[in-house]
Amino acid sequence: MDLGGAVVLVTGASGGIGAGVARRFAQAGAHVVAHHHRGEVALPGALAVRADLTSPQECARLVGAAAAWRGRLDAVVNCAGVQPVRELDGMTADEWRSVLDTNVTSAFACTQAAVEVMRGTGGSITHIASVEGRHPAHGHAHYSASKAALIAHARAAALECGRFGVRVNTVSPGLVDRPGLADEWPEGVARWHAAAPLGRLGTPEDVGDACVFLASPRASFITGHDLVVDGGICARPTW
Repeated sequence: MDLGGAVVLVTGASGGIGAGVARRFAQAGAHVVAHHHRGEVALPGALAVRADLTSPQECARLVGAAAAWRGRLDAVVNCAGVQPVRELDGMTADEWRSVLDTNVTSAFACTQAAVEVMRGTGGSITHIASVEGRHPAHGHAHYSASKAALIAHARAAALECGRFGVRVNTVSPGLVDRPGLADEWPEGVARWHAAAPLGRLGTPEDVGDACVFLASPRASFITGHDLVVDGGICARPTW
């Protein structure tokens, strides 16, 4: 898919999935604005912008910088997020709010700012959700709730923003590989390999391919959709 000339903002582009998404857009010819907070961006040709997305003002500044870079903004991928493990019993309200603010409020604020830029010209916004938005895991009550909220927010935004030519979707990855994961969590990786119909973990590039498709003209009639990228794991029966 050729996205030559398009300007795409990817939040969380210093992380594993975010970096893979940014690479795929760059390979498709897009001009990539790579957001980072604590990490660093290593994508040649990208405009790296540091921002704390727990602040709505910082979200607006980030979107403004992306749109000003080349005078347009065609797509946003809200990939920034955290995934702490904490049992519900003993979870504090501050821990709960921290995950919701980082994963959901940031996407809300970036979306709101992006829609203002995209009015009239149209564009694509994609939230990175998770299969845990529908299938929670132990220790992930706050994370799973945040991902379910992203799916619902995208559908609501799609409903309201279609009149501006703005499409809003989500991509829900399954377990995505990263360096050291098999050593840190061998039993979980083994269970996934055994359960997934395609017999492997996902890659950041798998997620990036889905995001590139949703931002492309080939998805021009797709909005309010949750594209699951999980190797078929959600197709397995639960009984």
